[in-house]
Parts: sequence; structure tokens; C-alpha cells
Amino acid sequence: MKKNYISAVIASVVVVALLIGASVFLKMSHNEYVYSSYPLKYREEVEAASKKYGVDKYLIYAVIKTESNFDPKAESHAGAVGLMQLMPKTFEWLQTYYVNEDYENYTFDDMKTPGLNIEYGANLLSVLLDMYESEDTALCAYNAGVGNVDKWLEDSSYSDDGKTFKYVPISETENYRHLVAQNKSCYKRLYENN
Repeated sequence: MKKNYISAVIASVVVVALLIGASVFLKMSHNEYVYSSYPLKYREEVEAASKKYGVDKYLIYAVIKTESNFDPKAESHAGAVGLMQLMPKTFEWLQTYYVNEDYENYTFDDMKTPGLNIEYGANLLSVLLDMYESEDTALCAYNAGVGNVDKWLEDSSYSDDGKTFKYVPISETENYRHLVAQNKSCYKRLYENN
């Protein structure tokens, strides 16, 4: 009887050890999965653009994650390219009004270069944040364009104050602003105190 009791105790200890080991393994795998889902790729370029344009680096990462999931070769059916999915007209607008003379010789094809795409994307975010003062509204403009956002802000069905949205009429843009905010929140939780 005593031998069976000792065997049962040993078997229980082994089972508990295996469960603890499996739990630690699963936890590590989950953490590795989470960090790989929210990578800090192009860190040098993102941090440089963040400092240069005064845009939160986690916002830049969140936009890249949402727009291209870090695929520098990403191209949309609408013609947007690169990590931050810049459109030809947006590139021309930035070239004309906002990018300094160091960038005069670039063409839209250069937006396939990750560093330049991040530079222009961060510049665009900076301009939109200055225009709208609300990150949420700036993200709507990043997705749907300044003309659409200005029109929606004037409509009391969508905005009470002409600055922020209570409702966005295009579901893609509505979903986009929430997804970027969610991705930014994940980046901050994972990396802000590391």
C-alpha cells in the first residue's frame, strides 16, 4: 500500500511538472507569437522619421502594420505602394507643399524604397496631425483623403464639432481608424517600457 502511495505521489509530481513545463512552453510560444506579430522592423528609419516629424513612433509602426504588414513591395489595387501605402497624388502633394528641397529629385517609383516610404508617410502623418489636431481624424484623412474628411466634418450627421467624428460614413475608413488605434495600443503595451 505504501509503495502504491509513493508511486502515486511520484506520478502526480511528474504530471504537475509536465503541466507546468507545458504551460511555460505555451506561454513562451504565445509571447514569441505576439512579438512577431508586432515587429519593430525598419527601426532606424521609423525612429529617425518619428524624431524629424514629431510623430509618435508607435503610430508609424501601427500605420505600417495596418497598411502593408511590413511588406515593402505591397501595392494596392488603387495604386498605393510601399510600407505606408502612399498614393501617387499624395506623393505629388507632399513633393509640392511639404517635403524639403533635399527630396526634389525623387519620383513616385522611389516610394518603393522602405526608408523613403517611411519618411514620406511620417511627413504625411505630421501634416495631417497639424491640420486636424485629432489623431483619429488625421487617420481618417490618411485613409480616405483630406477632401472627404473635410466634407464629412462639415456634415452634422458625422461630426458635432467639425473636428472629430461621431460616425464615419465609409466603413473601410471607420474600420481603418479603429485598427490603427488598436495596433498602436498593442505596440505601446509591448515596447514602451522595454
